[in-house]
Amino acid sequence: MKMKLHILVSAAALATTIASCTDLDVDIKSQYTEFPSTERAAEAISADVYAAYRGALGYNHWMVQTLSSDEAVSLALGTDYYDGGRFRELHVHNWTPDNAILPGMWDSAMTGINLANNVLAIFGDDESEKAAPMRAMRAYFYFLLMDNFGDVPLIKEKMETVPDRSPRAEICRFIESELLAVRDRLSAEASVANYGKATKFMAEALLAKLYLNWAVYTSPDVAQYAPTMTNEKLNEVVAMCDAIIASGQFNLMSHKFLEKFRPNNGPQIKDFIFAMPYHREKQQGMTYARFWIHRSGQSQFAPLPQSVGGTFRVLPAFLDKFHLEGDERNNAYIGGKQYYWSDYAPDLSRPFLIKTSKKGVDQDYTGADADDIFDWHMETSREIVLRPDGGPTLNAGNDQKGRSMGYRSIKFYMDVEVTAANARNQSNDVPIFRYADVLLMKAEAILRGATPTNGDSPQSLINQIRAYVNAPALSTAPTLEDLLDERAREFTDESWRRNDLIRFGKFEDDWGFRSLYPAGRTEKYRRIFPIPTLVMNVNTKWNQNDGYN
Repeated sequence: MKMKLHILVSAAALATTIASCTDLDVDIKSQYTEFPSTERAAEAISADVYAAYRGALGYNHWMVQTLSSDEAVSLALGTDYYDGGRFRELHVHNWTPDNAILPGMWDSAMTGINLANNVLAIFGDDESEKAAPMRAMRAYFYFLLMDNFGDVPLIKEKMETVPDRSPRAEICRFIESELLAVRDRLSAEASVANYGKATKFMAEALLAKLYLNWAVYTSPDVAQYAPTMTNEKLNEVVAMCDAIIASGQFNLMSHKFLEKFRPNNGPQIKDFIFAMPYHREKQQGMTYARFWIHRSGQSQFAPLPQSVGGTFRVLPAFLDKFHLEGDERNNAYIGGKQYYWSDYAPDLSRPFLIKTSKKGVDQDYTGADADDIFDWHMETSREIVLRPDGGPTLNAGNDQKGRSMGYRSIKFYMDVEVTAANARNQSNDVPIFRYADVLLMKAEAILRGATPTNGDSPQSLINQIRAYVNAPALSTAPTLEDLLDERAREFTDESWRRNDLIRFGKFEDDWGFRSLYPAGRTEKYRRIFPIPTLVMNVNTKWNQNDGYN
């Protein structure tokens, strides 16, 4: 009989613990109906640690990273999907501590830390092999908090008082020390059994990511960071990448590009080093397609049982990066005349028709035939134009013209097996670290001054990526700008773009509708987010991040 363990904390108490970090002296045994003293029971509660960030990665984290970058915008459709400005704020860079999406990231990462600490306390030996994955996961949760919020409380065990926030650089070095300490005690096998779990390769990929952003994270003032600053850890980036490459357990070629992100993906994808598993019934929380599919396209990919949002649109300048001849990544976005899809391809014999009127297509149409019904062949446009008074809400209009502005991502293809009971959840696993990222991190480190190894050059490393997607090989040495564009093509919709733009000093660049809040172009403190109001209201001794007071 499978043992199931549930934390017996009320929703209110759990929320308080997550938000405030105050309920840290609760006896661990009091949280369980039966103290999980067996290895099997400890493994069961370890599963809760791995799942802690599932909801955030499938919604809050993804939205924050994507909409605050130059990838996409989430539009209002008339009065629909303004939602108090939560999406608009991310796009124009005028978010506040009250933004409704930010708390989900903080809460989920802090939940993961608390759960990992609980499991480690149960094990009673932080140096054991079974403790190593929990320490690696705790380091990952701290990476998420530090990357997004800067200074955060460092909690490694049961504490009697509320800790103050530790400086971002200290958290960065803690993450490094933890990962180095457990690296060789983690499994060195990329297997079905280890899929979605902390392995040696997950720790090395996280270390590479940490080292690549080292100058960002250790800068005394995030607003003063510049990409020309010295990064003392560039050779360590290469070392971590080389360790993963030398393992021989990962490759780019096991599946074509778009096949890697479909609802049936999983441990068979040899590009995935660390991923979050999702399932429409058993591991819910991933709903990317809901926001990308056209608002009127509920039946375009399958007869979906519930409506879709259709608010996400790729920004035209970002779309322009997908221009390499033959590049399979170009197919991550669809636009123009639309057709029904089946078996992951459009059926060009079946145009997607919408029964509407000329006024339904364009709400400003005033001709005598405005209300005459006809079948309109859905066509999405590259450009995005707001309604004349649409600036305050990013309103493009709720007519077909407004619904059809902007190309759409099908990278994480809709789960066509979804039922009404699944509430729009998808079974697409979301990669966190990929082998492709390892190659491009090594390329970037060398471009920034690291010593080349194993005969690799930025050009040869990028060409490995281009070869598997059938894009033209580079014939000359790439620049950093070339590499950033390559990362855009490879990792679009994978929640790394904000991180990349900050490291390259481009997070304050102008894109989309950012002119609606011009100050966002100079407010470099926005490279980290404010501590959510819910958290600050409980931790009254904390100081808010600079600029958000």
